[in-house]
Amino acid sequence: MRAAYYERTGPAREVLTVGTVETPEPGAGEVRVRIHVSGVNPSDVKTRGGTTGRPLGAPRIIPHSDGGGVVDKVGAGVPAARVGERVWIWNGQWQRASGTAAEYIAVPSAQAVRLPDGVDFAAAACLGIPALTAWQAVAMDGGVSGHIVLVQGGAGAVGHYAIQFAKLQGATVIATVSSAEKAVHARVAGADATIDYRSEDVGARVRDLTGGRLVDRVVEVDIAANGAKLPDLLRPGGLVAVYGSGGPPAVPFGPSILKNITYRFFIVYNQPPDVRAAGLAAVGNLLAQGRLVHAIGARFPLERIAAAHEAVEQGSVMGNVVVEIG
Repeated sequence: MRAAYYERTGPAREVLTVGTVETPEPGAGEVRVRIHVSGVNPSDVKTRGGTTGRPLGAPRIIPHSDGGGVVDKVGAGVPAARVGERVWIWNGQWQRASGTAAEYIAVPSAQAVRLPDGVDFAAAACLGIPALTAWQAVAMDGGVSGHIVLVQGGAGAVGHYAIQFAKLQGATVIATVSSAEKAVHARVAGADATIDYRSEDVGARVRDLTGGRLVDRVVEVDIAANGAKLPDLLRPGGLVAVYGSGGPPAVPFGPSILKNITYRFFIVYNQPPDVRAAGLAAVGNLLAQGRLVHAIGARFPLERIAAAHEAVEQGSVMGNVVVEIG
């Protein structure tokens, strides 16, 4: 099969190769999926770039954890009726050598989730990391019904879904953005207000927009960059759902403890089984109802996977970056 892979970490154009590798066979309890579209996430490019500090884990890595395609073969113990099923994949390359940047992937049957007929494969490639991360950030600790939520990076892949999930739960949503174009993008997702953090004082704008009440929850993309200001944005008893950081987190102890602020750090790859099941059910129901908006910012063919990785690294694309396989 055709696949993209790397055998050492480094710059995308130096280490990513597109070539022919062995086609996988599904083992017991597994399905094989013919991939149509593969999703590129920041974690994929960081791992390929070697910035995570983790070793490769295998001599050859086929990257990407998210993707959409069709089940073409099943292993022992999996109903034959799954053959032909349209699916989306989560954790495709988590703790495994072979991800979705290939014509085929074999994964445990539970990791290939039925995709409603009205949802295309590009959208399917956005669900495993961005959508499930956003869902957990909004749903944890009782959810956000009736709350005021601040989504940091509201035009990002996770932020765009977080705005939608928060609005669907009945929250008022404020989103931080870095340009007028991104403000429009966040508002299309449902944000009630946006704050340009490059030209506006986020704390002052939050106080103004909330009438001094401040926010109940922050969905945080980069606690290293934003942590110092979080206590000034949150009401007493508020919560910060932290899914990302550009470096060591900087959280003010005194203001945080005096306000009884809760910081919840989590990673979508390692969700507890009950949280995973609830997220899959919630996302599946909303997909079936056609209630989620998917933002595909750029599409690349497999042969240009290095350019796709560079686009994610540079932040030059607004929306999800996907690689079309077949």
